[in-house]
Amino acid sequence: MRLDPVTMEIVGNRLSAMTEEMCLTLQRTSRSLYVKETADFCCAFAGLDGGFVAYPRGIGVSGFVGLNVLTTVEAAGPLEPGDVIITNDPYRSGGLATHLTDIQLIEPYFHEGELVGYGWAFIHCSDIGGRVPSSLSPVNDEIFQEGLQIPPVKLVRAGEPSRDVEALISANSRTPEANLGDIRAMRAALRTGRERLAGVVAQHGLATVLDAQRDLVEYTAGKARAALAALGDGTHRFVDYLDDDAVSSLPVRLSVTATLRAGDLDLDFTGTDPQVAAAFNIATLGRPHAWITTRVLALICTLDPGIALNAGLIAPITVTTPEGSLVNPVHPAAVGVRHASANRVNDAVGGALGLAAPHVLPAASSGLVVPVVVAEQRAAGQNVQVLEPMVGGTGARDGADGVDGRDSGISNLSNNPVETVETEIGVEILRYGLRTDSGGAGRWRGGCGLELTFRVRGEGSKLLARGLERMCFRPWGVRGGGPGAATELIVNPSTARERRHFKIDVLPLEPGDVVTLLTSGAGGYGDPYTRDPEAVLRDVERGVVSREAAARAYGVLLAEADGGLAVDGPATADARREHRPDRGAHDGGAERRAWESVFDTAAVDRLVAALFRLPGPARTPRRTALYTAVLAGLPAGFPRTAPSPEQRDAARRTLVQEITELERMSA
Repeated sequence: MRLDPVTMEIVGNRLSAMTEEMCLTLQRTSRSLYVKETADFCCAFAGLDGGFVAYPRGIGVSGFVGLNVLTTVEAAGPLEPGDVIITNDPYRSGGLATHLTDIQLIEPYFHEGELVGYGWAFIHCSDIGGRVPSSLSPVNDEIFQEGLQIPPVKLVRAGEPSRDVEALISANSRTPEANLGDIRAMRAALRTGRERLAGVVAQHGLATVLDAQRDLVEYTAGKARAALAALGDGTHRFVDYLDDDAVSSLPVRLSVTATLRAGDLDLDFTGTDPQVAAAFNIATLGRPHAWITTRVLALICTLDPGIALNAGLIAPITVTTPEGSLVNPVHPAAVGVRHASANRVNDAVGGALGLAAPHVLPAASSGLVVPVVVAEQRAAGQNVQVLEPMVGGTGARDGADGVDGRDSGISNLSNNPVETVETEIGVEILRYGLRTDSGGAGRWRGGCGLELTFRVRGEGSKLLARGLERMCFRPWGVRGGGPGAATELIVNPSTARERRHFKIDVLPLEPGDVVTLLTSGAGGYGDPYTRDPEAVLRDVERGVVSREAAARAYGVLLAEADGGLAVDGPATADARREHRPDRGAHDGGAERRAWESVFDTAAVDRLVAALFRLPGPARTPRRTALYTAVLAGLPAGFPRTAPSPEQRDAARRTLVQEITELERMSA
């Protein structure tokens, strides 16, 4: 360490405050609803190595602290004062952009001709072109369908904006005015950072600021290793699933093996399925990318709440992500709905680390982020808006219930005020609140999901809801806790025109149609029959647990008393006396048990290994053919419908035969 601790702390706090002021500038000057209200944006200060030295703690998207700007900077060529780089290309930016609707700006900061570092800002834009309004669709199978790809180029040269680049972006978007307004807001944020950094250099000197870049990151790295070392050494594995890939009914497997050793952590994703011909791939480029390390960063910050947010958080982490897998796809794989897979990575990493620290890690959170988008026709063109970024609940943990209606996974986005939504788009919000009985039962209850119900008012409206997940494989509970409720999407519920949907692309809506989205709840922790009956009563009084579920899931019987409800002590004691607790480590529900009764871990390990011995283009067709052959002998609706023992055994024999043949082919 080059600086004394006091100086390092002062400079670090000033740089962190600088990034928060950058974020405030961006939010206050932005144009789009998704930036100014939802807060899908962030700003940071990167050091000369491209890693973030200072990152905001209280505003903006928190999960991108592990990104690096250096690949983008090098691709844009020699830089001079006043330059600003723009990109949205996940592959050419080295993973800095994570899908095309995330527009990135980078400005080099100089002092007397010497490069000091880089200002960074990003926003999620409402539309960057492509096949569908809002650009993102789960069924896109290559990135060219997802919109305009902007390689790292100079948006501003020596202080002079490139009107050609702005014109190109505007011509390829359904929301050009909002996009340009947000880009200019990012430029204002970068200018704020440049001015504040100049003040830090003037007060402390250039050498101190440069030394602080290294010292701050190294200090955080040391604290991160100390936090992980507290978990002890060991190797732990966990498997989880996406419901399907939106272009077939086949689940997509995510596997992670976490190895802890003296404060270092290796995450090995061997056993994860090959990349899919859909938009769920995560372009990590084989690096410890933000989308696959978010759960670890959250764990470190939980174990050490005072730790600074900078690139040192990922220093102890190494990853193995097989090339051509879901978590390291090959260009031009589509990546638009990468957040759905990132949620499942979060769950899998949390499950693995939970085996190391069961009293620290929670049960699975809701496991989805669904920006509910409505696109409508207007005289001047299309109006595309995100109504709400819908999430579910937070997983319960040892000693505490999960948080209702908020997810501790990858999203810390704000909800949009109903009044603002109804002003910006032609819908009427009928209900926006917590979903009763959605949190997994447990001694500590999982957080409830949300309900959003709205009526469409305009002509020619379309619904997009990218990121729909946990509609089959529910968020798992731990140590006897139950799984959360599954996600549901219903149009015109409880009417003759009711339609239930799973993953959707673009869903046309008629004026007067009512749409209800019920998001998944989170997993519970511990045996629900040991939950304090008074806590169950409070849940019923709050409306997050029904009276029927109190009896069924918790063994708590309630009786009328003085115009309200009270716990019936004798009846509750009788109901709980016959209970036999489930001591299993994880409970993913009947659907997961049914699936794994046929597709067990060892067999699918063989399957995935054999697939990766095939050429990349052959993997998905062969995988689909194999699963189709096995599923042909199982009941319609499997795994929601459990097979008979005879069907299960026959399907397992078919699976082994198919894998053996695949291994022969790929040898």
